[in-house]
Amino acid sequence: MTTFPRLAAFALLAGLVAGCSSGGWGGYVAAGQDQQQANAAPLTVEQLSAKVGCKPKMQVDGAEVRTGYCKTSVGEFFVNTFKTEKLKDAWMDQAPEYNPHLVGPRWTVLGPLEVLEQLKSPLNGDLHLMDHRVSQTPTPK
Repeated sequence: MTTFPRLAAFALLAGLVAGCSSGGWGGYVAAGQDQQQANAAPLTVEQLSAKVGCKPKMQVDGAEVRTGYCKTSVGEFFVNTFKTEKLKDAWMDQAPEYNPHLVGPRWTVLGPLEVLEQLKSPLNGDLHLMDHRVSQTPTPK
């Protein structure tokens, strides 16, 4: 099985699990976010995809998790959005550690590292190479 079918299967499974889970995620706000950012409407799969010139093919379209597949000149990747930060964290806790993630407020993008590096700037995301709770993106010196 190649990497993208695995990612697609994982994204679908995660969406199904999240869709079948009970509520109770509440109004969780990640530590360090200011109240204005917490109240801002999160970007949708379609909005994130449009920022990088893609019309996503929806894979999961649930109330708590949405996943779209994109293929652009940069490469192939999956865009995931979540109802809450806590749900995103729970989903990422189950994500394979060896797959890099581009992460933003209530969204993640999964794909090959070279693709994520190209998407980082237009999406204004943090690159997480292993532990999703700590950005692995090098800071300029």
